[in-house]
Amino acid sequence: MFFHFQRVALFAIIAFSTAIATGPASAQSVPPADEALTVGVYVHPPFVMEADGQFEGMAIELWQWLASRLDLESEYVAFNTVGALVDATASGEVDVAVTNITVTRGRAERIDFTHPWFDAGQRIMVNEFSGGDFSDLVAGLSESGHLRAYGWIAVVIIVATVLVTLFDRRFDKDFPRRWRDGLAEGFYTVMSVATSGKPPARKNLFGWMGRFWQGLWLVCGIAVLAYLTSSVTSVMTTLSLNNQINTVADLPGRPVGVQPGSVSEDYARQAGLTIRPFDHIDQAVEALVAGRIEAIVGDAPVLEYYAHTNPQQSVSVVGPIFAPDKYGFGLPQRSEMTRQLSVELIGAHESGLIADLKTRYFGDES
Repeated sequence: MFFHFQRVALFAIIAFSTAIATGPASAQSVPPADEALTVGVYVHPPFVMEADGQFEGMAIELWQWLASRLDLESEYVAFNTVGALVDATASGEVDVAVTNITVTRGRAERIDFTHPWFDAGQRIMVNEFSGGDFSDLVAGLSESGHLRAYGWIAVVIIVATVLVTLFDRRFDKDFPRRWRDGLAEGFYTVMSVATSGKPPARKNLFGWMGRFWQGLWLVCGIAVLAYLTSSVTSVMTTLSLNNQINTVADLPGRPVGVQPGSVSEDYARQAGLTIRPFDHIDQAVEALVAGRIEAIVGDAPVLEYYAHTNPQQSVSVVGPIFAPDKYGFGLPQRSEMTRQLSVELIGAHESGLIADLKTRYFGDES
């Protein structure tokens, strides 16, 4: 009996020691020193950029610093969307995800996150010249009643053309005798007054009374010109104000570009916005400039960096930051590297390394 108890105790001790040594079956261990880590990346300037087949950017530089501290080798694999990168990390296809991945509860239930290394949030990018088109202008003039007034002005111009033609045929012996020539001359006279406020050179057939009559014509022409100008300007101003996007409150009912699998897409869906997916910022900006979408919702530093480095594009970032968040690197759940990387990231904060990187990529005001 005593020896049987000893054997059971010995087996228990061995099993317990083995469990401690090996850890949970699902835990991820650090690869051997001679084996490169599979590092998943998503191109998202300025955090991850690709040039001549090489990856660079703020997140890449920070990761390379971490890898050198831990004596790790990296083998980079690019993914088309941040959602695909998160999926690959959750499945263990990659050892670490390096880009500006926003830390969210939903993602934290699937992957591990390092200590956050960047404070960010969402902002809106718009086309600087996103005013209404010609059809919008016509609709606005119609709704405001100006088109009806334009119709009456056209009637007055036709009547005035006939009257001027009849008058000049009766009193000016040098006036064209053929009706088509006379009507053309009369129409030219009326339109000159209506559009420029100045009549063409004409004979004064009735002395002071003729000059007085010509003065009245000038007043009428100036009034018509002022009305046309002011009505079109007021409608265009109204259209510009109505089409302007400054905050999230201006987005409902408008097509908005987002990146699939991103926090921006999650926010837009929850807000009930009409979304259009684009894998990369360049594609979204192309659609924005072409008028296929009216705004882009995305990570504030990414949008700001694009607008700053692409001044030839007619885009700007508007409104304050909303839905503030933080970036971290992602790893498979229970990865042994999570704590090591977090410790090094805290050291990078304390040493000023991350602040220096932010200054280099975003300037002193970032």
